[in-house]
Order: sequence, then C-alpha cells, then structure tokens
Amino acid sequence: MTPGTDPAAAVPVVVLAGGLSRRFGTDKLDAPLAGSSVLERAVAGIPAGWPVVVVGPVRPLRRTGATWVREDPVGGGPLAAVLAGLRACSGEVVAVLAGDMPAGGPALPALVAALHADATVGAAAAEDDSGRVTPLLAAYRRPALEGLELGTGHGGRAMALLGAGHVVVRVGAGAARDVDTPQALARAEADVSEG
Repeated sequence: MTPGTDPAAAVPVVVLAGGLSRRFGTDKLDAPLAGSSVLERAVAGIPAGWPVVVVGPVRPLRRTGATWVREDPVGGGPLAAVLAGLRACSGEVVAVLAGDMPAGGPALPALVAALHADATVGAAAAEDDSGRVTPLLAAYRRPALEGLELGTGHGGRAMALLGAGHVVVRVGAGAARDVDTPQALARAEADVSEG
C-alpha cells in the first residue's frame, strides 16, 4: 500500500450545504429531523476525526472544527460546490456528502475502502436499492478529478465527477436518500425510527 492510502486514515469530507431547496419550499437543511436538523444528522454521521469542509452559508453546527467555504459565484450548483470544497482541503482522497442526505455519513468509510481496493478508478460512488448511482455520496481520488479539467464547475452536472471511472457501492435506500421534499423528510424520519 502506498503512503496516504490507508483506508482507516481520516479522509476530508466535503459537505454540500448551499442548495436553494426549491422543491422543499423552505430551507431543507434546517428542517427538523429526529430532534436535530437534516444537516446536523448528515454531519453527525461522518466518522469522528475526519475533517469537514461545508460548502454553503455558515450555520450553527454541534460538530466543532468544520471549515466553511462558498463556491464562486454563489449558486453555481453541486459540481461547483464540490470543486470549491476540494480547494479548501488536502489529501489524495476526498469524500463528498450532500448535506440533505441525513443517513449518508456512515457509508463514507465503505466508499473510501472500495476506492482503495481498485486503483484503476477515480471514484467510488453510492448506489441505492433501485440502482441509482449518486456522485454526491462518494469518495474521490484528487488526481483523477484534477485530470477531468472541470474548470469552475459552475452550472455543470455533478455526474461529471464520475468521468475518470468509478466503482459502485450498494448502500441501501436510507443512506442514499436525499431530503428534497416534505415526503422525503417523512421517509427519513421513518428511517430514524426504524434504525
């Protein structure tokens, strides 16, 4: 194993928290979920000791030590936000977690391990029970992303992050569920109750 590729080592996590919540109607990241908020649940699930870079407006967080950044220009979309987060952290491997995936954090170690297990790919991305792959719950090799020449990412599609090849890791519906609507929030609440 080459230096810096220990799957047990702390990996920086870029948390996307700058969306407009159009379908939700209000700020979905502040929506109450199991005595907390959607964003708090997402961040709380990240392994202890892993550095956190949140891309979005500064909000109160119980987890201390998070770094806050914004994409430039603000509102550039998830690809621009991931690239802004990458610029704010170091390491050969970086994980990404959408802030509206309250159960996604615990899946990050498995994604990092899958990435380390296959040196031929640039990413390990989560797949839900229906076969949907998301680039916003994933682990990436920084050199592979840099080789994609994504520019600022402003207005680009997040799926472009998987352009250097990827493996998929089945994480189940709950981990990959994003809270985009009040109905999705109700399902997330049910997931917490069942867990």
